[in-house]
Amino acid sequence: MRNERAGRVSATQDSAESERGGAGRVSGGGGGGRAKPETRLGMVRRARKINRALAEVYYYAHPELDFRDSFELLIATVLSAQTTDLRVNQTTPRLFAAYPTPEDMANADPAELERIIRPTGFFRSKARALLGISVALRDRFDGQVPGRLEDLVSLPGVGRKTAHVVLGNAFGRPGITVDTHFQRLARRFGWTEQKDPDKIEAEVGEIFPKKEWTMLSHRVIFHGRRICHSRKPACGACPIAHLCPSFGEGETDPERAKKLLKYEMGGFPGQRLDPPADYPGKPAPPLDAA
Repeated sequence: MRNERAGRVSATQDSAESERGGAGRVSGGGGGGRAKPETRLGMVRRARKINRALAEVYYYAHPELDFRDSFELLIATVLSAQTTDLRVNQTTPRLFAAYPTPEDMANADPAELERIIRPTGFFRSKARALLGISVALRDRFDGQVPGRLEDLVSLPGVGRKTAHVVLGNAFGRPGITVDTHFQRLARRFGWTEQKDPDKIEAEVGEIFPKKEWTMLSHRVIFHGRRICHSRKPACGACPIAHLCPSFGEGETDPERAKKLLKYEMGGFPGQRLDPPADYPGKPAPPLDAA
């Protein structure tokens, strides 16, 4: 099965290379004349082609936080602010060994909690958030993580982005996770010109069927972390270059672009210590081995 998928990925990349000369002229316009402005329908069709192509490349896309239940995912997502998922994954084994339930964490000594989560940065404010969340879960939700958006965003330090991560991956309820990678790529792909996360979520949500929202988020975030980087995107190694109106913002030479690839795309470990079974890369090392 993996060989079959790899073949489809290779075909997608070959198609990108053959069509790359037309990248940036996504709306056509033959005869050497000026490209026609892209219509709304054209943009939607192109956006859905991008989603299908990313599904081929990142057939293994997944949340890059290690978790075993909704509580662990919620806490890990809050910890992931202003740090990498890798650092969170290297920290949470000790955290959840010490505080496996909301009740346990609600009764934690703040100084000890801060000490454990210190590697994730901003540990004092994060410790306050974790304590506030755990107390709220214990006192207001019978020690259970709620499965409704309005309840999740009522918890201390929990916004729509965090809530959608939990709902989509712990409860199977579709949502668009608008992190910094998703914001950047949604604008580069021409799906939106908005900069406010809530407005981006609303506009992108109109383009794709609701059932696609969670996996779309994973695929776009994977692509942003591995290829379409903030400062120097690897355009020359991008399998969807022929569909991207921003082609050329980064390195277009294929060989130089390949050197910019990150994580498993560049032959390096991923961010999870315990990745899914179909993950094609190497697991990340634990904190003591990093």
